[in-house]
Amino acid sequence: MNVTDPIADMLTRIRNAGMAGHSQVAIPASKIKLAVVRILKEQGFIREYRLIEEKPQSVIRVWLKYVDERPRRHIISGLERVSKPGRRIYVGKKEIPWVRSGLGVAILSTPKGILTDRQARRRGVGGEVLCRVW
Repeated sequence: MNVTDPIADMLTRIRNAGMAGHSQVAIPASKIKLAVVRILKEQGFIREYRLIEEKPQSVIRVWLKYVDERPRRHIISGLERVSKPGRRIYVGKKEIPWVRSGLGVAILSTPKGILTDRQARRRGVGGEVLCRVW
């Protein structure tokens, strides 16, 4: 299946798996998706992830994190794709958005790599706003 926006597809898979109460989800791998999943792990939005090398394409296995077991409530309240293939959103270092007054995270693609909004502000770089997570 040919996907026009692989990052939006990844976010949708995570959102749907969380709403359905699944413990894990499989995502076709790429370097940028791996970097985004790494940030989600560092920020505490997912429990664990692993890169599984397969042919013809590797898979990222993501284990989701929940607040309560009964009923299962996903720790991620919202995932939103900001910059899309039809409309790219770029921000300078002074225009980096705050997500939910600092309770959420914006993930940016910068010249220094894939960073959170806080890391980009600290390093003084702007870039493309990939998504927001809260």
